[in-house]
Amino acid sequence: MSEEILINVTPVETRVALVENGMLQEAYIERTSRKGIVGNIYKGKVVRVLPGMEAAFVDIGLERAAFIHASDVMVVGNGEDSASEGPKTVPDIRSLLREGQSLVVQVTKDPIGTKGARLTTQLSIPSRYLVFMPEVQHIGISQRIEDEAERTRLKELVEQGAEALGASAGGYIIRTAAEGASADDLLGDMKYLHRLHQSVVERNTSGKVPAVVYQDLPLFIRTIRDLIRPQTEKVRIDSRESYQRVMEFVDEFVAEFSDKVEYYPGERPIFDLYSVEDEIQKALSRKVQLKSGGYVIIDQTEAMTTIDINTGAFVGHRNLEETIFKTNLEAARSISRQLRLRNLGGIIIIDFIDMEDSEHQRQVHRMLEKMLERDHAKTKITGVSELGLVEMTRKRTTESLGQVLCEPCPICDGRGFLKTAETVCYEIFREILRVNRAYEAESYLVMASQKVVDRLLDEESDNVADLETFIGKSIRFQVEPFYSQEQYDVVLL
Repeated sequence: MSEEILINVTPVETRVALVENGMLQEAYIERTSRKGIVGNIYKGKVVRVLPGMEAAFVDIGLERAAFIHASDVMVVGNGEDSASEGPKTVPDIRSLLREGQSLVVQVTKDPIGTKGARLTTQLSIPSRYLVFMPEVQHIGISQRIEDEAERTRLKELVEQGAEALGASAGGYIIRTAAEGASADDLLGDMKYLHRLHQSVVERNTSGKVPAVVYQDLPLFIRTIRDLIRPQTEKVRIDSRESYQRVMEFVDEFVAEFSDKVEYYPGERPIFDLYSVEDEIQKALSRKVQLKSGGYVIIDQTEAMTTIDINTGAFVGHRNLEETIFKTNLEAARSISRQLRLRNLGGIIIIDFIDMEDSEHQRQVHRMLEKMLERDHAKTKITGVSELGLVEMTRKRTTESLGQVLCEPCPICDGRGFLKTAETVCYEIFREILRVNRAYEAESYLVMASQKVVDRLLDEESDNVADLETFIGKSIRFQVEPFYSQEQYDVVLL
């Protein structure tokens, strides 16, 4: 599989595209005016404790107070192996936190919509191969490293490294990227993480609250740390300054990939090389066209994302069941890509076209599972329910592509549809009757959009005449070019 990473850096934003076999799979956008804060560590102040929600609000210097649940508060003296144990009884939030208390916290989820950032006191600092957890004495390993011998080797190397550093406290999670890493690679990462943690401890001693204690790397460097893999063919960066900073990071931490990173000086924009701009525009649409002629509809709501599959123009060749099966298989491949590309998270409900054959159901389900294995985000998928739905969750830490690039329509307020001109006309009739009963006026002036006024003077002219006769007053109309279709005013004259 061919894999390339394209990095577009401008003074106002950084964009990263992960391209597999010439097709855009993932897109990341970080704007200078609104950088993501997941992974940042802050010294904050508890501003409100909510016993009814077993949570608290913490001021970390953002526009909105951040949120921390009792289960995310590390209990002092109970840190050992807490990450690996089973479910625990959540203690009373009032026994953990009090208003006005200073607290060192880490952001686990960006502010999304009207919700503030989500916090935890269980700190973790990532590097290329490891994640260091200062308050936990536990060594975990990525589930994606399946070879038992390799898992044992890596765990032993990390244990030896911890002893060599004399580090009595702190635990590690061994990341997927560590597969095949040498002892020197892991020890280098551990030294880097301990230096970083020491700087966090030193900054934490300052009395200023709220304050930033640790900021994660900028997007173009995080990309090298988190996304570059042995199968990555090239990483192209179109900014010379950013390229130099990336090369400094590569030479220090991942020197084996130095020949894969290159500066792109071409006149043609780097995202035009693989039609990335076009793919991003398509990812903002509800409808995803399938090659067969079928299509997928994706609707993102506050509670969940719903996905519906239709055969569309695809009529098949053999029978209906085979047509449905092929459409669902193709949709499963497309959906896994769209989840990554659009960065959709939370609860996701997929309504595949009903299949009578249970073997077809299993094959579609297996296809979806197989395609989701390549997803960097953690996913959990259920079987096909009695209603023929597939339920799944995808870990959400940042806003989706649509939430980053778009805002709710000010005309329809995010509903996605408008009242018809006919509906607005009838609302105007009711409003005139209401006003006529309450106030005295010689005549009325209706101000509305062009489309509504046109209908009032044409299709609804008879109704307008009847209304004038009924109230005994004249009604005039005036077009307001800046009014939306749903806006109108009835003025007493």
